[in-house]
Amino acid sequence: MSEIFYVVPETLHNDLVAAAYRHRGYSADESVAGARFCAEATRHGIRTHNGLKALHLDHLFGSGAQGCRPNATIEVKPSRFPSAQIWNANRKLGQATAYAAMDTAMKLADQYGVGTVSVDNAFHYLWGGGYVMDAAKKGYLAYTNCTAALAEVVPFGGKFPTLGTNPHSWGFPTTESVGYPIVIDWATSVVAMGRVQQLAREGKSLPPDAAVDENGVMTTDPTKAKYLLPFGAHKGYGLSLINEIVAGFIGGSLPTIRNRWDKAAGDKGTCCFFFQVIHPDALNAGDFAKGRGQQANVKAVIADILGHGNEKCMLPGQLEATAAARSARNGGLLFSEAEIKAFNEIAAECHQPAWKLSDFKVAV
Repeated sequence: MSEIFYVVPETLHNDLVAAAYRHRGYSADESVAGARFCAEATRHGIRTHNGLKALHLDHLFGSGAQGCRPNATIEVKPSRFPSAQIWNANRKLGQATAYAAMDTAMKLADQYGVGTVSVDNAFHYLWGGGYVMDAAKKGYLAYTNCTAALAEVVPFGGKFPTLGTNPHSWGFPTTESVGYPIVIDWATSVVAMGRVQQLAREGKSLPPDAAVDENGVMTTDPTKAKYLLPFGAHKGYGLSLINEIVAGFIGGSLPTIRNRWDKAAGDKGTCCFFFQVIHPDALNAGDFAKGRGQQANVKAVIADILGHGNEKCMLPGQLEATAAARSARNGGLLFSEAEIKAFNEIAAECHQPAWKLSDFKVAV
């Protein structure tokens, strides 16, 4: 039997999430950015990084600790390369920082063909796919990675967690070709810790080979999962390592003390972000077969990949597009009963009215 979801008006959701951020000291602009991100994650079916996850992360490691500073100002550092900006985020809210960085990278790509923004002293931005999807919808190829809030992943062949879940996200402007942007977005662990928390809330099991307990023993019980494992063995390990090394060049902290302020002792404990945007014209060699233009050629390439008996294969971003279409059909954001109860705990924290389940229609 499929899970029942209820339709919550987006304005009601955004008002509550923004109120929660303001209650914790964030500015109006930061709160709006936080709520916008949470709505986009929910709209696209990313339940592991919705408002519940964002506010929980902020409580544990952000404004509730030392990882995030409400009302922080981004400092643009000197750079001798006009297409590459370097920022000190000063621990500003991750979603607000990421939206600003991606917008800047797009403007740089408009001017130089390629734009990059490297961000030091950041706080985790959650679902990287949302930022590259936004850029792809506007016609750009986009990439981002970040170092995760904590080192929770054991490297391939190891026994102690020294890596973050360290996601990679790519977005491609393929709406003209397939009806939605192709978005490749994943944590480099088998599952993200947000997924572990979601499964624990829902009383469901983890997939095998995804996590270990405090003794290093494999477990499928999300309530016993202590550390995560990289996907694809050495391959996922290598991809996770990329984030840590790129962050190392930017100025990132040692992974094992990131957001563990009791262990930092004068060292850094913050995350890093990296954004890159490419204008399609910067890739256009102009020599397409059979008189095709750039977009027509991309469409033909994808059609060839999905032909030859592969018609039932899915494209990355297809599930998110399907979820967004369902949200649009229902006229709001979709949440389970358990999630609505969790939002009411947030409402109580920031002195907002509770949501009544009876006020919401069941999603179709």
